[in-house]
Amino acid sequence: MIIRPEFLLLVLAFGLTSLACRIGGFWVMSFVTITPRLEAALKATPIAVMVGIVTPAAARGNPVELFALAVIGVIMRLMKNDLIAAVAGIAVIAIGRKLQLAS
Repeated sequence: MIIRPEFLLLVLAFGLTSLACRIGGFWVMSFVTITPRLEAALKATPIAVMVGIVTPAAARGNPVELFALAVIGVIMRLMKNDLIAAVAGIAVIAIGRKLQLAS
């Protein structure tokens, strides 16, 4: 496989842009007073993003995605860890899709 220089430049540009957004966000938030209401909103953001990503898949009603949603819900309830739930959901979808293709 040949990696073209344009691709490497693009990856570097995306990385720098992502870093600038993160640094900029921390810099801007250093001027904001964190109230309990704002703190609650910031804590709710990761789950809100996940819901926004998952809702279209759930609306399609594919059994693999619906099962993955159930797994994610159970893991979130039991472990209260977003990352573990997300990784488990991805694993369920990957395995489920692989099994669908095999049959």
